[in-house]
Amino acid sequence: MIRTFHWDDWTLDALMAARRETTVSLVVPARNEAATVGDVVTRVRERLVDTVRLLDEIVVIDSDSTDDTSAVAADAGAVVHRAAEIRPDLGTHPGKGEAMWKSLFVTKGEVLVFMDADLLDWDTHFVPGLLGPLLTTPGVDLVKGFYERPLGDAPYEGGRVTELVARPLISLLFHDLAGLHQPLAGEWAVRRSLFESLSVPTGYAVELAALIDTAATRGAEAIAQVDLGRRAHRHQSLRDLGGMARQIMAMALGRAGVATGTSTAEGAEWPERPPAREVA
Repeated sequence: MIRTFHWDDWTLDALMAARRETTVSLVVPARNEAATVGDVVTRVRERLVDTVRLLDEIVVIDSDSTDDTSAVAADAGAVVHRAAEIRPDLGTHPGKGEAMWKSLFVTKGEVLVFMDADLLDWDTHFVPGLLGPLLTTPGVDLVKGFYERPLGDAPYEGGRVTELVARPLISLLFHDLAGLHQPLAGEWAVRRSLFESLSVPTGYAVELAALIDTAATRGAEAIAQVDLGRRAHRHQSLRDLGGMARQIMAMALGRAGVATGTSTAEGAEWPERPPAREVA
């Protein structure tokens, strides 16, 4: 059963007490997000590092940006790494999942919190909200955020790939995850020990793959979700969403043992990285 919480179920003081010696890294994968990444880093740093030290580090992984994403993030106070320059001996692939997998080699936190870099309407309570179950609830290893996602003037019409692809796939193939509201949410947190044990698709299927594999290896009770309120971000075109949907469908069907003719293995169109703990 997926346990569900609300972001204000914990105070910052309670989380600081529960944290004890646990180290926490915020990871922001970013590609051509110079317009927004600075605000994301600045607000989190001021609230959760400078004022209350809930985070040990803020790390931006720049995934082949052609704009000033790296410079803006560094000026805002983040530690910045270019994904292609992390462990160059392992090669490099484009994609969000690649940036997140590579983050395991340059971060130190026992808990990793992931946030997207294109946030427009959000608040810093996202981070403590995601940490709440991991710091206070035994047996929880992965936490997903969910929220109201507006599209234009409609408050709940965002998340088109979630509603048209991910949730239908889950309801048909992965019943123990059916209680998840937004399985593709970019705001989530995970114990390093778990993420290091997972195979990671290098593209957009990373979030759903982590959920499927966690449920398969540790049970759905290891997953929790937290209502974070409202989130708005830059929306992609339908053409771009079509490519995202195809990646997610190929991964999910592959995990379910359904042959699609599309491989996610190394060297394929959307390669999949092995568990980081297996990489020398």
